[in-house]
Amino acid sequence: MEGSKTILVVDDTPENIDVLVGLLSSEYRVRAATRGIKALELAASDHPPDLILLDIMMPEMDGFEVCRRLKADPITASIPVIFVTAKIAVADEIKGFELGAVDYLSKPVSPPILLRRVKTQLALADQNHALERIVAERTAELELSRLQVVHCLGRAAASRERGSNAHALRISRYSRLLGEEAGMGPTDAALLLNASLMYDVGKIGLPDSALEVASNPGKGARAVIEAEIKMGVRILGNDNSDLLTMARTIVTTFRESFDGSGYPRGLTGRDIPLVGRIVAIANMFETLTTQRAQTEAYPVPEALIQLEACAGIQFDPELVRRFCRAEAEILEIKSVLGD
Repeated sequence: MEGSKTILVVDDTPENIDVLVGLLSSEYRVRAATRGIKALELAASDHPPDLILLDIMMPEMDGFEVCRRLKADPITASIPVIFVTAKIAVADEIKGFELGAVDYLSKPVSPPILLRRVKTQLALADQNHALERIVAERTAELELSRLQVVHCLGRAAASRERGSNAHALRISRYSRLLGEEAGMGPTDAALLLNASLMYDVGKIGLPDSALEVASNPGKGARAVIEAEIKMGVRILGNDNSDLLTMARTIVTTFRESFDGSGYPRGLTGRDIPLVGRIVAIANMFETLTTQRAQTEAYPVPEALIQLEACAGIQFDPELVRRFCRAEAEILEIKSVLGD
């Protein structure tokens, strides 16, 4: 019966199981369980059923509870459940649908109706799975397009620098590394990798004369950088996606200092969002280790010493310690993304 669907029949009465197996076995693979707990095990196995025919009146765990648990578990929630029961009260039927069942048949079953309902629900399940795949594919395409735009913005901002195009890429890798060292999970660390590419996106909207002022500490530099922050927020817009929300947080907070002397808001300590504290360290490390027209690049060990000297003043001391402990990974990033 290669390619046929699998039906799980759950009923505490063997005679009822025999009837349903007899009706279904010519078209479907049929498995059976006489207890609710066994039904849950089979549904969550490596070979789950495509549909479940579920009795309600069973010992230990009734069908309502089995259905509730099936729908509460992401692994089994999408398996369609048809109640097949002698409980024919309207209230029972309503309860079954509220718990997530797709149909409700009363005993004794009519063979033609049973077979038609099973066929219909299997076809609907196939359609739902196909739609889910289409949605997932379209979502992936949109996410890829969004990431491509992010990388374009990162490259555009980097083009305003006189340094290497790898500058923003290294900062993003350092940021992800430090995020992972700080306990971020894979999803948040991946978001940080991409969001941190836009840390300086506001440079796109500033004239060269303003960037010259901002690159030289002194009178007027802070005002220009604050204008850059506002421009960055404007460029990123009001999109509420996780990626652009994190990017806006980075743009507006990575110049804050742990002791409150930074800007634009003078935040202190852990009032500064974690991603802002992380990118602040990554950006400074990149600045220290990059050859520029007026400054020599520090070797990595000396740059880390410089960071440690600013721990508790400009940077979160715990994050600095975690970053310094990852020296081997830092050197690998510099090797792969060297100028």
